[in-house]
Amino acid sequence: MTTIHTHTLGFPRIGARRELKTALEAYWRGDTDQAALEETGRQLRARHWAQQAAAGLDFVTVGDFAFYDQVANHIQLFGCEPERFGFDGTQAPLARYFAMARGDREHDAACCGGSHSVHALDMTKWFDTNYHYLVPEFSAATSFTLHADRLLAEVAEARALGHAVKVALIGPLTFLWLGKARDGERLDLLAQLLPVYCTLLAQLKDSGAEWVQLDEPILGLDLAPAWRNAFEPCYWQLGQSGAKLMLATYFSPLEENLSLACRLPVAGLHVDGIRARGELTSVCDWLPVPKVLSIGIVDGRNIWRTDLDAALSVIKPLLERRGGQLWLAPSCSLLHVPFSLDGESDLDPELKSWLAFAAEKLGELATLKAALAGAGAPDALAAARAAIASRARSTRVHSDQVAASVAALAPDADRRRSPFAQRQALQRARLRLPDFPTTTIGSFPQTAAIRAARAGFKSGALAAAAYDDAMRAEIAHAVARQEAIGLDVLVHGEAERNDMVEYFGEQLNGFAFTRYGWVQSYGSRCVKPPVIFGDVARPRAMTVGWTAHAQSLSAKPVKGMLTGPVTILQWSFVRDDQPRSCTALQIALAMRCEVADLERSGVQIIQIDEPALREGLPLRRARWDEYLDWATRAFRVTAGVAADATQIHTHMCYAEFNDILPQIAALDADVITIETSRSDMELLDGFGKFSYPNEIGPGVYDIHSPRVPQVEEMERLLRKAAQVIPARHLWVNPDCGLKTRGWAETETALSNMVAAARRMRAASL
Repeated sequence: MTTIHTHTLGFPRIGARRELKTALEAYWRGDTDQAALEETGRQLRARHWAQQAAAGLDFVTVGDFAFYDQVANHIQLFGCEPERFGFDGTQAPLARYFAMARGDREHDAACCGGSHSVHALDMTKWFDTNYHYLVPEFSAATSFTLHADRLLAEVAEARALGHAVKVALIGPLTFLWLGKARDGERLDLLAQLLPVYCTLLAQLKDSGAEWVQLDEPILGLDLAPAWRNAFEPCYWQLGQSGAKLMLATYFSPLEENLSLACRLPVAGLHVDGIRARGELTSVCDWLPVPKVLSIGIVDGRNIWRTDLDAALSVIKPLLERRGGQLWLAPSCSLLHVPFSLDGESDLDPELKSWLAFAAEKLGELATLKAALAGAGAPDALAAARAAIASRARSTRVHSDQVAASVAALAPDADRRRSPFAQRQALQRARLRLPDFPTTTIGSFPQTAAIRAARAGFKSGALAAAAYDDAMRAEIAHAVARQEAIGLDVLVHGEAERNDMVEYFGEQLNGFAFTRYGWVQSYGSRCVKPPVIFGDVARPRAMTVGWTAHAQSLSAKPVKGMLTGPVTILQWSFVRDDQPRSCTALQIALAMRCEVADLERSGVQIIQIDEPALREGLPLRRARWDEYLDWATRAFRVTAGVAADATQIHTHMCYAEFNDILPQIAALDADVITIETSRSDMELLDGFGKFSYPNEIGPGVYDIHSPRVPQVEEMERLLRKAAQVIPARHLWVNPDCGLKTRGWAETETALSNMVAAARRMRAASL
């Protein structure tokens, strides 16, 4: 007898129209209260569970909802909020939650008596995705206590609506791995953490949860022996709870951890059938038949329609091996894809037929289940076949001109003409900047007026000439404010840009865009990744006019602002019919043309942002070199056209860089700016030990928090930076762009930053 179950590891929580974002920001502004925010959360959960049930999933997933971040949920769930926040038990859980996430003054005052300000938890990328999680902080003194009321209430909600429930949790070893420890070893805390997990699992079982999914994606990493050896005793202890456990791995093949994962004492194992397809037969062989095998056969990381015939050809022999018993799911949580294609009326119908978002992926699972169970689904299978064939034969995908440009690229196109020391001398003579030069990363606040003008232009309510006038006025406003603040190197403020990737993609061939294809990046921050469906080329200049206008308004240098090829690649949904390295090189050639045009227009400094360079690293170190070779070459191809006297900047943020410093140096950017304020300059230590050869701007102002640091705080960070980086190589800047901040806090913070830089100059005289 064939028994197929379907489920999802997680579902997008922001809502079809970003309802969660709207509710969060209204709450943070004080326009609504906690009850209204909680009601929005309840409605979204109910709606999403109903959608899962309607798609025929055998279980709805509970525990994947978060008001900000799922890791932050676990910090509260296990009672390990950092002591530095000063929580004394009188603060409401949600106030503490947002204090950890945002570190803003309102919650500082509420939580800490208003006597001092506390910065938010660090953020970093969730494995190799563009989702940012809040980093737990552990120490030898960390203790764990269970606070499961919210999670148990959500289980009760789902059951009251008539759903069979599977609860999704981060597994204990991955939870510890994701954190950082000020002292001691994170793994040493496992013995204290496990009893709390066991109590939670027992409570979830008693609450009626039929399964508990424990996510352990670190099984796809290169684990030290101590971490690998911790799995079996850990899961033996968890198994004593009596809960039915589904161990979930994703994002990477298991490789040497395959037999370990298969022999753990759990009731089921989920494996990523997209990224670890070559291991499926081995998993079948190693996993004892009484255990449930869940195969992630639908891609949870990309938006291309599943080739259902190919999927069935993979599943059928596995189903036979498992005695007709199998679970099907997306490869990972659907958090990483947009909600639904419903409403995407602007998409070309042919291109739209090639895509599947979260809702459509649930439908694909239903079709596969029906086909395997002998129930048919011929119409759905026929539609999938037609879409796959349409994409394969489309003439819109490939360009002979792009292929010729790639073939004609000179072998030394990825090299500047002279070594850095010679370029530095020319640039200093040309720019005549003071020590500790001040600048920003690029964007300035996107005000309501800017957004209204853009919306009016897109809808046709505002004529092109009027829109251009509005943007030029906003650029003039940004330049004037920077002049008044006293910054040394200015930016045009990016008023005309909706997003650092989308803006360029809209002007490049080979890209398509959605109306509602939003994906959560962190908290209320959502991005709408472009879809790269074909060969990439630049028909015309994209930024030159705006940058030249800004430069005409000031005698100070104005940076040209570009997004680098790897970041455009990483922050898009990328075609899967050719290697990513090929697409990256096509983007690099397009951006190289833009560098050349900016330089010809008289721009002296060009910033090519690559914040996503590290997140593109394969999770296995054995594949790092291959990726870094083509990724850094793509950057150098973009910048290599610049003359020696043109200063090339790049920006990177919210990632650990110490293990790829040789490759970052190999970018050969004249100046790199990085995020360091949340880590109190810890990220800079590696650059110092490495003796990073070029100039560097460690961020002294965390733009992701509304708190405004004082002059003394920034000066302290700069003094700390000057202890590891030669002062003559230091720049002064915020951590990241300022588009999400307001002008009042931005001006105050930047004025403080300029004052801190001036103090450093005075002290060095």
